[in-house]
Amino acid sequence: MADLLTGARLDPEANITFQVFDILRELIVTVRLRPGQRISEKEIAAALGISKTPVREALIRLDEVNLVRIVPQSGSYVTRICTVRYATACFIRLQLEIGAVRDVAARPDPRHRIGDLDEILARQAEALARQDAAAFRELDERFHRQLFVLSGHADAWATARRAQFDLNRVRLIRRGHRIVGGPRVLGEHAAIVEAIRARDPQRAEGAIRAHIGAPDREVGALFTDERLRGLIERPTAN
Repeated sequence: MADLLTGARLDPEANITFQVFDILRELIVTVRLRPGQRISEKEIAAALGISKTPVREALIRLDEVNLVRIVPQSGSYVTRICTVRYATACFIRLQLEIGAVRDVAARPDPRHRIGDLDEILARQAEALARQDAAAFRELDERFHRQLFVLSGHADAWATARRAQFDLNRVRLIRRGHRIVGGPRVLGEHAAIVEAIRARDPQRAEGAIRAHIGAPDREVGALFTDERLRGLIERPTAN
């Protein structure tokens, strides 16, 4: 834990609990803290030079958003990938992005340019050429956010992101620090842009469906991926 928190600095003028929450959330979502891993309040407090109280409060908040599970008399653990939450995330993402691309194709926000998507695609192609996985992922996220901006529903992007924790963790576990399927991703992004440019909402919906994939298919793939062995929380029978 000390190694993961090396370089972390807290602003004494800001809320310490919120800062600890943000630091730990980032470590969990980027899978530097692995699903199922135990988290020590004492180690975090020592590494950050603070008392255990704000650490405990941050862990409670992480428990509330299903990133940490607090087990009485045992400790705090990073949650495993939950298939139910993962399926929900896939569904929310697909439905919101269908709505966004259909609106962009039908009536793009006049305050923004579709050409912004072309610029993102060009920069993503450059990141692929130099095998810069971090830049490729950041530009991928920027591309999808821009769909919401162009649709006039930029605020919906925040709603989509809040449901994506497990989705993003699965992606990082599968890909690590590599670019996987880069040419395919670029091709699918280009198909979305061309459908928007053609002002064809139905074609745009088909392109985004092909890109994101069906939720049931995505969930089914979790159980056959060896990289996720031991990291998945299977649904329990009621």
